[in-house]
Amino acid sequence: MSNGCFDILQPGHVANLEQCKALGDILIVAINDDASVQRLKGMQRPINPLNQRMQVLAGLSSVDYLVAFGEDTPERIIGEILPDILAKGGDYRVDQIAGADAVLKNGGRVETIDLLEGYSKAPATDPYRLQEPKKVHLQS
Repeated sequence: MSNGCFDILQPGHVANLEQCKALGDILIVAINDDASVQRLKGMQRPINPLNQRMQVLAGLSSVDYLVAFGEDTPERIIGEILPDILAKGGDYRVDQIAGADAVLKNGGRVETIDLLEGYSKAPATDPYRLQEPKKVHLQS
């Protein structure tokens, strides 16, 4: 299981979800509803409403199930689902991951996933700016 806002889906998100899926048999993704995204990222967000974000995520082969939540963190929903594995991007420490305590107490494990180089969360000072991707030079 993993979670996020996924407001502006980019290759880093896709790579992260693929790595999460590789950890287990199925991948459940908890996604922040619109009000939650707005509280976390500001009044101009989300760019894409929940139904569109869910539709895009549902199209990824790595994602098996989606569940929306309205709180600022997915701690409650993770505590209800109690996945065997909870995974989050490597920009988090295990002790910062919402729901980690419940998963660990239930005998599960919590993993951090390496971030795709060149992609990250948008800086807090500019919520629309994404990092420039690394240039790839193809030879013919």
